[in-house]
Amino acid sequence: MSDAELTITFFVQMGIILVACRTVGWLGKRLLGQPQVVGEMVAGLVLGPSVFGILYPHWQQLYFPKESLHTLYVCAQLGVGLFMFLIGIEFRSELLQKRARAATWISLAGMVVPFTFAVFLAPWLMEVPDLFSDRTSTFEAILFMGAAISITAFPTLARIIYERGLSGTNVGTLALSAGAVGDAVAWCVLAVVFATFGERLSTAAVAIVGGIAYSIVMLTLGQRLLARVGRMVERHGSLSHTMLALILALLMICVSFTDAIGIHAVFGGFVLGVAMPRGILAVQLREKLEPIVVVFLLPIFFAYSGLNTQLHMVSGGVLALAAVVVLAASILSKGVACWAAARLNGEDNRTSLAVGALMNARGLMELIIANIGLQKGVIKPAMFAILVLMTLVTTLMASPLVEAFYAQRARRMGELEAAPVGE
Repeated sequence: MSDAELTITFFVQMGIILVACRTVGWLGKRLLGQPQVVGEMVAGLVLGPSVFGILYPHWQQLYFPKESLHTLYVCAQLGVGLFMFLIGIEFRSELLQKRARAATWISLAGMVVPFTFAVFLAPWLMEVPDLFSDRTSTFEAILFMGAAISITAFPTLARIIYERGLSGTNVGTLALSAGAVGDAVAWCVLAVVFATFGERLSTAAVAIVGGIAYSIVMLTLGQRLLARVGRMVERHGSLSHTMLALILALLMICVSFTDAIGIHAVFGGFVLGVAMPRGILAVQLREKLEPIVVVFLLPIFFAYSGLNTQLHMVSGGVLALAAVVVLAASILSKGVACWAAARLNGEDNRTSLAVGALMNARGLMELIIANIGLQKGVIKPAMFAILVLMTLVTTLMASPLVEAFYAQRARRMGELEAAPVGE
């Protein structure tokens, strides 16, 4: 394809992606009470070979030819990097101080049990054809699967908590704090997997040491320097375009560094976000960046994920069995484990069930993990499809289960106000 054809194709793709994501997201919210992001995940699948490609293969190939996917990939990575930066800004360490003991135990259960399942699950999955790369070791497969089934959809979690009127409640605080800690650990494990995968020891050491050094520098010296920027913005009362450009330039440098040393761009964006000072700077960064990231760039990521997902690969035989096993292991090791941990820490059954349902959602975080795993060559397309399927099921479960277990009854008892109206 010529440059002109690629340009026209990209503009057409963006129009299709934006309309599809907003439409399916709106339908999911109106008909099923699902957050917008869940509908967009489904829209991404619909645009790919699993639905559009089966119903109208000619049109799917016409609008999403292979030659155009690299442009979508670059835009998707930009969107995810910016999104993880915003997630870092939203990370609230003070949540841990409110319910530290219970949140810690819930978080530990949500990590230890999935990794224990992975010890037994990964070796069997490696025997199944077309799931893991031949270069993936058993140890790497265990770590990858442990991280993949222990991750929590932190953005989706926060959105469900807000839309169900659970902000500031016991359930909301427990789930958010436990999810934040668990996801931080899972990303650290993944950083090790991607740093060591298929590389010489020296290359892996550079990635691991570089990632640790980057985190330490950003969360100490970087945090102090950024605090000055925050005070400057406080004095002026607003974030200027020049300052926004400098912060974005710093973000590009950070994501480039972590990608270059062999971890991934999302790690650089998240750590920088955590290091950013709170206050007017954080508020205005979200106000200026969130609309373009969430409305425009993230749908590209969902579409790119959908274009790489072939659900028909797991429609029968041993791959279908593997999909069922991974789904069951994910629910048991995360949702049930977090419910049990909450109960053991004195929470009532209703609260514990809601916490388990929230922690069980994977959402966007799982899609990021699966995409990186596929990109790095740790997993193959069939495992990618299995993880996407698991992501959809566990994320779709979360909101109605929370409503059934907790929110509906709490509103009847006057414990909660009516659920806020979302987008």
